[in-house]
Amino acid sequence: MIRDITIGQYYPAKSCIHRLDPRVKIVCTLLFLISLFVQNSVLGYGIATLYLAVVIKASRVPLKFIVKGLKAIVVLLLFTVCMQLFLTRGGRDLVHFWIFHITENGLRTAVFMAVRLIYLIMGSSIMTFTTTPNGLTDGIESLLRPLNRFRVPVHEVAMMMSIALRFIPLLLEETDKIMKAQIARGADLESGNLIQRTKAMVPILIPLFVSAFRRANDLAMAMESRCYNGGENRTKMKPLIYRGRDYTAYTATIVYLAAVFVLGRFVPFHLWIF
Repeated sequence: MIRDITIGQYYPAKSCIHRLDPRVKIVCTLLFLISLFVQNSVLGYGIATLYLAVVIKASRVPLKFIVKGLKAIVVLLLFTVCMQLFLTRGGRDLVHFWIFHITENGLRTAVFMAVRLIYLIMGSSIMTFTTTPNGLTDGIESLLRPLNRFRVPVHEVAMMMSIALRFIPLLLEETDKIMKAQIARGADLESGNLIQRTKAMVPILIPLFVSAFRRANDLAMAMESRCYNGGENRTKMKPLIYRGRDYTAYTATIVYLAAVFVLGRFVPFHLWIF
């Protein structure tokens, strides 16, 4: 399960998505995620599926590598679907068993919620797979730069987010090593009830916290020894510049949003209802 978590990882490849400006990928990803929650139609999600498929194909990131990251949210996905399926009322009853009712509205809401969660993870993963941590830092800092007028430490916030994303794969790898080491010493991490499994995690969490604090201390010392003093008066080795492909990506995303909006507002209800 630890190896199935792919958030924060970068997949190197030569694609048009990798060459896009980080600001474009951040903004387009946010717009895509917003579009998932402002629509409730089959045609709208069909367009979202087509848009996501084109982006995945253009990124040259293997689909199995993206789907692998969904294993980490299987429990959350099943819980959400079951809650929506059995607790949502309205419409014709499809299944009636004891105290459980499955209605048309419940089935439609459960399916749409599952699609939203899956596409949310996949869309976010594409951004991290195709953007280096340094690129994300520069993109976030550039987008949040207007907040400097309100004395918000934009550079420090972007740096913390970048460090957090970079530490996620390292901590996951460290957790996997510690678990294997404890299992080799005879630790039983799988059997027993919930309380016993929780107690069995103590020999894993303590070394993990020690390792995390040690890595943080080493990073702080490295930054201090290089005279790092924040974002004030700092220059960029590779400044962010919009190019033609970036405007093309913005245009494609705007067209996608317009198509979703038109279908949701002007297509007759009986054509897109589940």
